[in-house]
Amino acid sequence: MQNSFPKVAIVVVNWNRRTLTLECLDSLKSLTYPNYRIMVVDNGSSDGSVEAIERNYLDVSLLRSTENLRYAGGNNLALKVILESDDDFVLLLNNDTTVDPKCLDYLIAAASDPRVGLVGPKILYHDRPDVIWFAGGIVKPAWGYVRHYGLRQSDDGSFDKSLSVSFLTGCCLLIKREVLQRVGLLDENFYLYSEDADYCLRTAEEGFQLIYEPRSRIFHKVSASTGGGYNLQKWKHRYFSLFRLVRKHAPFYALPLFGLNLLWELVSLPINAFLQTKNLPAPQKSQKQSSN
Repeated sequence: MQNSFPKVAIVVVNWNRRTLTLECLDSLKSLTYPNYRIMVVDNGSSDGSVEAIERNYLDVSLLRSTENLRYAGGNNLALKVILESDDDFVLLLNNDTTVDPKCLDYLIAAASDPRVGLVGPKILYHDRPDVIWFAGGIVKPAWGYVRHYGLRQSDDGSFDKSLSVSFLTGCCLLIKREVLQRVGLLDENFYLYSEDADYCLRTAEEGFQLIYEPRSRIFHKVSASTGGGYNLQKWKHRYFSLFRLVRKHAPFYALPLFGLNLLWELVSLPINAFLQTKNLPAPQKSQKQSSN
């Protein structure tokens, strides 16, 4: 039975987030897709994560690093192993997520087109599963511009159409084996943020399509794996990474455009976040994170 389904390696990176990672692994038990394996990369945790995983998840492959390799380095540790295996797909999954049982089925179905290289799901806020965090996205490297479609908007059906996009978030990203072989590993020069935008651009340059698949859904405890909401340090890492993205993928004369976009973001993003949050419907008393 399993041999008729492409084999998927699910990669989860952990660094001192024991509870989050265990909850993520628990949710993966609900997957209806029949042919997958789970790999956890531990980035040198000291909170008992490794012991808990070894004790409670005997079927999970655990790769241990002695240092924090961050997102790109941690995932690359697993991707190097996967390149030597027979997996047909890789699913990069943040440890601060839980999944809908059929999410992997829909991602694999969307990737059946040979032109498709990457697929991403609809991502909803874990504590507000009626509100969208990601519904596809766009990247414009000359501007250092990376945006989520549907961010903080009500999940009212407006973003239920599958579409080709230029950006898919690394929070949950299905990668076809051919892409991994041709595009290679994640760029570890991105300290934090924009590794996924860079990978999307490199994949598109190889001629592959990137597809947003809304039937596939996961739930994100936003920023929990990096210690909560935005702060000055995270903003600094974000814009340093965007600057690196511009330098890597745009001509040198695009730098003034990045400067203009930076100034605009510093003014507009907090205002937009306030207005979007203000216009959201009141939370429902009972919200279930389950398939229709």
